Amino acid sequence: MAMITTRRGQVALWLGAALTAVTTVGLAAVAILADLDTADRVASLTGSVLAAAGLAFSVYTLFASPGSVPVNGARSVQAGSSVGRAVTGDNNHLQGPVPGAGAIRGGTVGDVPPAGERGVSAGGGIGEAVTGDGNQLT
Repeated sequence: MAMITTRRGQVALWLGAALTAVTTVGLAAVAILADLDTADRVASLTGSVLAAAGLAFSVYTLFASPGSVPVNGARSVQAGSSVGRAVTGDNNHLQGPVPGAGAIRGGTVGDVPPAGERGVSAGGGIGEAVTGDGNQLT
């Protein structure tokens, strides 16, 4: 399950939850207090508006830019989120389990400072970073 870590995302989540609650209570009140014809029309209109809003939100998130991550250096590794294992350099011999990037808790996508030559940088957590020539990890 994805975790919303930005303040903007948390506000949007709470606003969406509040709007859902108000809409549910409103539709229930119309169904109880009004006649069946009126309740049918209100529910149809509400469903159409919510479907259009959902479509607009889907198109927006499809084309929205997730943020910019600068790339610098010949062997640098940059990520806008968490990194499980990053290996740079020559002749690295690795053994053992690779840490899963999903298990690493980190910050949000955003600006990541350039790591430089053979460096590693991330906008979130880093599970393991192996850099340099001839390193061996057992």
